[in-house]
Amino acid sequence: MSILSTGPIENNPVSGLRPTQRVTIRLVSQTDVDSVTVSIQGYVLSTTRTLYVSEVISVAPNEAVTRDYFADLDAFEFVFGTDVAGVEEVGISVWGKQASGQLVDAHRVVEHEETVQNT
Repeated sequence: MSILSTGPIENNPVSGLRPTQRVTIRLVSQTDVDSVTVSIQGYVLSTTRTLYVSEVISVAPNEAVTRDYFADLDAFEFVFGTDVAGVEEVGISVWGKQASGQLVDAHRVVEHEETVQNT
């Protein structure tokens, strides 16, 4: 299994508001034949690491899937798991957004910036 991680994302309040209130995750299949299964786990990071998102998504060939998750937290991390071949067949991006939907550049993670671990 291959694991991709955003790493810890700090989201401390600035003038009373956290920069990111929600996270949009985009999964894009880059295969013409087989579906790719991706597990998404989101963690609240405080004195402990607590799971708050757990979802398994099957992405059909040449399909793009978008999911939105709550992120009005001081710190968070998202971890993605695929089978070994799947990591190269799906593009994963993570976008921090304000309540208005405006992107937060500091909380943008695209596939070449994620940490890859093979298990």
